Order: sequence, then C-alpha cells, then structure tokens
Amino acid sequence: MLNEYDLAALLVTIKLASITTVILILVGTPIAWWLSQTRFKFKAVIEAIIALPLILPPTVLGFYLLMTLGTNGPIGNFLESLGGSSIAFTFTGLVVGSVIYSLPFVVQPLQNSFGSIGKQPMEVAATLGASKLDRFFTVAVPLARSGFITASVLGFAHTVGEFGVVLMIGGNIPGETGVLSIAIYDHVEAMEYGQAHILAGGLLVLSFVMLLVVYIFNRRFSIMRSD
Repeated sequence: MLNEYDLAALLVTIKLASITTVILILVGTPIAWWLSQTRFKFKAVIEAIIALPLILPPTVLGFYLLMTLGTNGPIGNFLESLGGSSIAFTFTGLVVGSVIYSLPFVVQPLQNSFGSIGKQPMEVAATLGASKLDRFFTVAVPLARSGFITASVLGFAHTVGEFGVVLMIGGNIPGETGVLSIAIYDHVEAMEYGQAHILAGGLLVLSFVMLLVVYIFNRRFSIMRSD
C-alpha cells in the first residue's frame, strides 16, 4: 500500500507532468511548425539546441539550471531584485526544468507530423481564401493530430520519469518537489524494496499503456489517411 509520503509524491508527479505537458504543447507547437516550414540558414543549430536534452546527462542540465535559477544565478538575482525569490527548490523551478528537459520529446514528433503534411493541402486552402492562421488551425493541426497525441504522451511520460533534473533543481521537499522517481530511490536506499516495487511497477505499467495507445492510434490514423 502507498503511504502518505508516496501519495504526496504521486500527486506532485501528476501535477508536474500535466502542467508541463500543457506548456510544452503551447510552446512546442509554434516552434515545431516554424522548424517544419523555415529555410533559415541556421535551422540545424536551433534543432541541435532543442535536441540537446536527448543526449545531455540530466544531472548536467539540472546543474546549469540550478546555477541559472538559484540565488546566485542571473535569473535568481533578477527575480530577487524585483522583490521576489529564487525559484530553485520550488515547484515552479521543477516546471521550468521539466519543460526544458522534455522539449525535444514534444517538438520532434510535431515537427515530423507538420513536415509530412506537404504543401498541397495548405496551397488548396490558400486558393480558397483562408488566411495563414486559418490554414494552420483548420488544415495543419487536424492533419497533424497523430503528432499531437504522440507529443502529449511522450512529454507526459518523460516528465513522470524524470530524476536527475528534478533532483538537482527541486531537491526532495515532500508535497512540493518530491516526485515518484525520487521516492523510488529513497525506498531503495532504505532497502524498502516492497514499496519500491509498487511504485516502479506502477510506472512501468503506465509507460507501457501510454506507448501502446500511441502506437495503436498512429496505426489507425495511418490506415484512415491511406483510405
């Protein structure tokens, strides 16, 4: 059974993953659309920066986020100069770190989906008098819905499984920054393997189900488009 500490970690994790996913979709969609359409000379540089969290050790990213957002960091100092406080070791700091760390898991699927649409549907809509914004929402977004499903699931699941980044930027404050991945580590460190099995097994099943849903949906969507 889950104890009070585990339940608090579960709630924080769900809250963090939900907020992060919404922000990622809102931020990642225009970035992905721009990357799929632009011929910008340094597009590859932008793509490499966005994809950096895929290969960068989480503790490295977490460390630099801590140095940036902490009391002695540029953003931390700026917030304090405005009468606020550093967002390191707060839930807000967790959200910022999670958005940065999971960004490529949202941008890349969306970029691929937008890129696969092709120019013809957009050109047809333009000949019918649709504005650029109208073409985006009525043509591009519906045709890229499989990408949105994939991006949402991957962004959510990746945030749920974070450890290094959230530990560095958020620490382990029960009910505020303590998440499931850290709770599992704490149980293992205390040799409470039964509790660790419950949490780890739950995350394993959740991850499998979410990926299964993505593959089934994408397969059906591909069949519908081919028909």
